[in-house]
Amino acid sequence: RYKEKLAKKAKEVGAKDIDDLKEKLKDDIEETKKNLNKIDPLKELQEYEKKISAAELAKQKKIKLKKKSLNNSQINSQAESSGKFKTLDSFVDLSKISALPALELEMIWRARFAGKDNTLSAVISNEIFNRFYYNAKKNPCFVLPLPRKSQLEDHKQDEGIEIHYVQWSFVGENTTHCMITSLVEYKLHKEFARPHTTLMFHSELQKEKGVVLMNGVVDEESPITLQDAQLLLLNLQKFYGALQDSNATSRRLTLLNDFNSGNPNFSIEDLIKEAESLDN
Repeated sequence: RYKEKLAKKAKEVGAKDIDDLKEKLKDDIEETKKNLNKIDPLKELQEYEKKISAAELAKQKKIKLKKKSLNNSQINSQAESSGKFKTLDSFVDLSKISALPALELEMIWRARFAGKDNTLSAVISNEIFNRFYYNAKKNPCFVLPLPRKSQLEDHKQDEGIEIHYVQWSFVGENTTHCMITSLVEYKLHKEFARPHTTLMFHSELQKEKGVVLMNGVVDEESPITLQDAQLLLLNLQKFYGALQDSNATSRRLTLLNDFNSGNPNFSIEDLIKEAESLDN
């Protein structure tokens, strides 16, 4: 069939046979080869893949942000409707401690968790908690670095960084949760990821006493130690407790906003630098 087509083409251009056709079209064939050789197929493929990847990435970011918003609202509404979260009254007798002065209240709260393994507790001033709450509402997710030492072949230790994912959930009128999960765990299981550290903020006495009570628990089965959780909590305060009253806090707020908006300028290197910085 191919020969028939060539014979037909030869007849059309006035060639005697197929060999004569090749001779007549020799210049055209050579010109076509030159034009084809100018094209780098690998480069074309790479450019095509870049375009596809960029479009897909933009699409995925939109989907992720939409899912993130949906997941947070689902978590909040489910917790509120089911009542399956602990309020301040679950840990102390609210009617009794509300009559105590602030100093005694703090002592009792800390004593409530003293000596217990894998637990955290704190008494937070209104000013600091309001910063937390305001920034968490605007930026319900974030990542925090955690220094990690690994053993090298020559038995020396290498300082590395492990990234952890932060999610805030506003489960009740006076109860706010902050859950921290390793980024590896979160990537594997998404919204079903099991947090290694859960922090609970109770604001029932905020207006009356000017403080918010916090307690937290570190999962015993996780590789995270209490000291690891305390360091993550310090960094949490660095970023979520920030106001735009200094260059350092302004940079941290920018990182928060960039991460939640999907800004491509968000930098893990800058995140680590700010976490290690002693600037206030």
